[in-house]
Amino acid sequence: MSLFDVFKHKKEKPVEADKKEATKKPVKKSIKKAPVKTAPVKTASIKKAKTGMAYKSLESPHVTEKASLLIEENKYTFKVASRTNKIEIKKSVEDLYGVDVVNVSVINVHRKKRRVGRKFGFKKGYKKAIVEIKKGQKIEIMPR
Repeated sequence: MSLFDVFKHKKEKPVEADKKEATKKPVKKSIKKAPVKTAPVKTASIKKAKTGMAYKSLESPHVTEKASLLIEENKYTFKVASRTNKIEIKKSVEDLYGVDVVNVSVINVHRKKRRVGRKFGFKKGYKKAIVEIKKGQKIEIMPR
């Protein structure tokens, strides 16, 4: 058990060092500075927190023939989390892609009954959002 004795014993500070620290008095500087007004600065940590939530609400872009036709009208389609509302969708699209969102429409796609042999099951449902952005702006959904 002598191996574990190493962890039990704490290293003690020399007594002389404690006396020197006790004798020192803190020096106060009395320099008066004029208050400077600055604009609030957005830090990267705040930005990361917002984008982290954006990745949770937006699951993936919904790429179909109809969705590609809607892109010509500045409307983009995304699969979103089932508990996400329009306001959260708007904020997450603005944070991730840096565009101005004009309108958000939400569609609940219900689950569908499917059969494999004698067994019945369900195809999973999802929530879909159609986001309209300001004219002149674009979102690169599929990287080239």
